[in-house]
Amino acid sequence: MNPFQLTPEKLTDQFMDWQSLYSGSYDKMAIDPYTRVRVILMNGTEFESCWYSHQFHRHESNNDLRRELAVLRRQEQQQQKKIACLKPLDETMLEHTIGYEQLAVDLTAMLAQRVTCAHVKSALDFALLEDFDHLYRYADLLEMEHGVYAEKLVGSYTEIMPGRPTISEHRAPFDALCQPGKKDAALFDKMAVQIITAAEQQTMNYYMNICGLYTSDLGRRLYQEIGQIEEQHVTQYGSLMDPNCTWLEGLLMHQYVEAYLYYSCMEDETDPLIKKVWERFFQMEVAHLHKAAQLLKTYEKKDWQQVIPNGEFPAPLHFQSNIAYVRSALNMVDFTAEKEIFKPVHMLPRDYDFFHYQQAVNQNVRDVPSHLVIDQSILKNGRDYRAETAPNPIPALQNRAMDNTTLGRMYQ
Repeated sequence: MNPFQLTPEKLTDQFMDWQSLYSGSYDKMAIDPYTRVRVILMNGTEFESCWYSHQFHRHESNNDLRRELAVLRRQEQQQQKKIACLKPLDETMLEHTIGYEQLAVDLTAMLAQRVTCAHVKSALDFALLEDFDHLYRYADLLEMEHGVYAEKLVGSYTEIMPGRPTISEHRAPFDALCQPGKKDAALFDKMAVQIITAAEQQTMNYYMNICGLYTSDLGRRLYQEIGQIEEQHVTQYGSLMDPNCTWLEGLLMHQYVEAYLYYSCMEDETDPLIKKVWERFFQMEVAHLHKAAQLLKTYEKKDWQQVIPNGEFPAPLHFQSNIAYVRSALNMVDFTAEKEIFKPVHMLPRDYDFFHYQQAVNQNVRDVPSHLVIDQSILKNGRDYRAETAPNPIPALQNRAMDNTTLGRMYQ
């Protein structure tokens, strides 16, 4: 599939009326878990596109170009509003959160297995174990406060058990950066970085905004804590992008990635009503992509091939269980970061800033929300809540009657 070879629709034919914009939601009890995941992914993808366009607009003085951006942006935000309302009214914030973390786990694992750059792969594997642990913490809160078992929401696709303990994920800000991307990087590697940055940014924004709306103090505190880790992830992944890309080159890449993701979703989708949304929005993104290519040619005198040498899509993203891969990645569970390098915590200098930052934010372990959730779950049920296919492959994380608060943050 090469979207540059397709005939685009007219942009003026793509605005939606109110009936089209709000056309129903999925059934949370009947859908495949990966339908929920795709809805969250594309919601975040559209948010990223709108936000990029706003930033471009604020750094551009040519009003003719800004008007072109405004047309694209209006359609992108209509797409985002429709996707956001695919979430049903009876799906609670915390149930929806389980979908966010399942997306983070399986999307990250999927991309890590396809990228070619070792540094990008390491960054994906590193953060994967943190989102995996977040899924476990939220699942325990869901069971403890609402009596809902998260395994019913994730199906048999994703395990629920500890990863790198969330308490160990808090690092000094300058340790959240990676090596910047290069213009000659492999196309899929560039796409993967953009996809995961948008997904993590959506998670960060979701937690930032619902943190104060959650219905218990413990839940509010957990969203506070994990929301800060998601900001670290956005910083980490965003730092992998090519900083020398022009605004119009970036616009072309955004539209290309969006078209690719909608193509992947419509190929993968099992719900017939949701599939129609992906098919329609793919057609819209093809038109957006052609407009971006035209703008690049008009204002920078560049052909789209100078940014995307071969327009043929990579193989579509296909959501599937990554249990075996996640289990193999757990060998990095005791890693942290020293600047751009990921390494076991015991390899850090004893006076490194990681330890100072840990002392600043985690002075009293009993006050750390992610630990409190598990502690209270154990107090209530005698052991934590998990959904495992086998015991955790890391011996230090197998004890279901005690939360590990030292792995990955202290010398063992």
